[in-house]
Amino acid sequence: MNDAAEQLPDDLASALALLAQERARRMKAEAEAASAKALVSHSEALIARLKLETEKVRRELYGSRSERTARLLEQMELQLEELEADAGEDELAAEIAANASTVRAFERKRPSRKPFPEHLPRERVVIAAPTNCRCCGSARLSKLGEDITETLEVTPRQWKVIQTVREKFSCRECEKISQPPAPFHVTPRGFAGPNLLAMILCFASTCGDTISPAMPSSILFAGLTS
Repeated sequence: MNDAAEQLPDDLASALALLAQERARRMKAEAEAASAKALVSHSEALIARLKLETEKVRRELYGSRSERTARLLEQMELQLEELEADAGEDELAAEIAANASTVRAFERKRPSRKPFPEHLPRERVVIAAPTNCRCCGSARLSKLGEDITETLEVTPRQWKVIQTVREKFSCRECEKISQPPAPFHVTPRGFAGPNLLAMILCFASTCGDTISPAMPSSILFAGLTS
């Protein structure tokens, strides 16, 4: 107790300087803690997004359309929204804490990736901006720019029936009937087209002997009757 009292400064200026140093150290520690919390929140949101995308891809590949799977995807989407909202709040808190101290503000580290090929078609989805200023309520807004986030998406497979029409003609002179020959099909009666056969063969070669003979058709043709 006496040693601690002896270490305290005698004059007011030294005491104020000591208090300022302690305050700076405390604010630095708080900023570092807020930055670490924001990084953890962002990592959790990223993991949740990857899990959701993986589940969607698995559902598309194996044709699962059960009610349980739909509920699972809905729950994962809600969880992802909550985690992303928490990550945004934590990042804002980290920036505020960093601005109040000498610690550099937390910056979200986005994974570096190459841009998508230019030949891929782009579908532009514009999120409606507010029509009034959120601070003063004024409607005199001018556009400064825009941020674009690109997401790679694929259209789910769509079933279609190709009707190959062979017209019949009758000669008015000799009354004989002529018709083009039927096209060649690998399967009897031309049930499956070349793209469908390629998909079936690819699926069978991927799964190998791990599935029963009846499983590929139930998975590949899921949703055909819907």
